[in-house]
Amino acid sequence: MKLMFKPEAGEFNPYYGAYLELVNEDDIREAFAAQPSEMRAALAGLAEDRGSYAYEEGKWTIKEVLSHIIDAERIFAYRMLRISRGDETPLATFDQESVGYREFSRANERTFADLLEEFELVRQGNSLMLNNMDQTALNRMGTASDNPVSVRALACICVGHVRHHLNVLKERYLG
Repeated sequence: MKLMFKPEAGEFNPYYGAYLELVNEDDIREAFAAQPSEMRAALAGLAEDRGSYAYEEGKWTIKEVLSHIIDAERIFAYRMLRISRGDETPLATFDQESVGYREFSRANERTFADLLEEFELVRQGNSLMLNNMDQTALNRMGTASDNPVSVRALACICVGHVRHHLNVLKERYLG
């Protein structure tokens, strides 16, 4: 079934516009499913001790970036689930900097293999959820971080968010 994923203005907080600009597909399901392999390919052969590298003082390490991607994936998917099911409860803000997501993640104590497997498994579950939504569910609107958001915008944000961080990894960490 042909589904439309491209959100329109008013379906997302403009903050996420930079992520959405990285998503050109009308149907993102293939891109959604392919990203764990893309992540593995980008980090293939990287020595474990390289995971604690940050390109600048105070910036996230490579492993912290991966942990952040996983955390954001879970939060965006939670929002997709709640809103797609018609839950109209406003959903809280996700502030990865001030709450302690980085500090408490223990990302630098983990292996690349472990982090990549977690991302892959989380994304597989989210792909199954997404693949079983119809256009009505994808178009459903809710509120997150005090802004209106559609399920399809959240799905595209997931793809754009990973693409953004893959670009940063390639440009500033792996280049």
